[in-house]
Amino acid sequence: MVQNVKQVGPNRYRETFGRYYEDFNVGDVYEHRPGRTITQTDNIWFTLLTMNTHPMHFDEEYAKASEFGRCIVCSPFTVALMVGMSVTDVSQKAIANLGWSDIKLTHPLYAGDTLTCESEVLDKRESKSRPGAGIVTVRTDGYNQDRKLVCTFNRTMLIARRGHSVEDRVGY
Repeated sequence: MVQNVKQVGPNRYRETFGRYYEDFNVGDVYEHRPGRTITQTDNIWFTLLTMNTHPMHFDEEYAKASEFGRCIVCSPFTVALMVGMSVTDVSQKAIANLGWSDIKLTHPLYAGDTLTCESEVLDKRESKSRPGAGIVTVRTDGYNQDRKLVCTFNRTMLIARRGHSVEDRVGY
């Protein structure tokens, strides 16, 4: 997480977060903290909020009869948490998410598990259509408390260059 302090007046300071395009280097790895322990309530709310009717996520009796023997965390919830956990490190200064690819769910995640994740910068290039931005691609890997990989995906974002973010324009 990149955290800076900006002086906004005499004896007055404001935290700023995120990386500009210039701050990314291919090969750098950002460990996103804190981790997040997932509860069954989190899982049920997300599942039902998104209208996912598969009982593996909210019906304990149904899940007991499955190969997992208990409810599993809804996979879009895992992805959403990993994206959220990575925002201050990789997309706080994003203009737009351009896409996700190669999403793989490699191990089940259960209520009570603690998810942590990290992102590696895979590629960066200047935008051809937006001189105030660049395109950054990262791979984000999510792990449970036993350091078992539970999910991985690539994410590509349009990131503001220094002096060109919304934050810069509105004085944040």
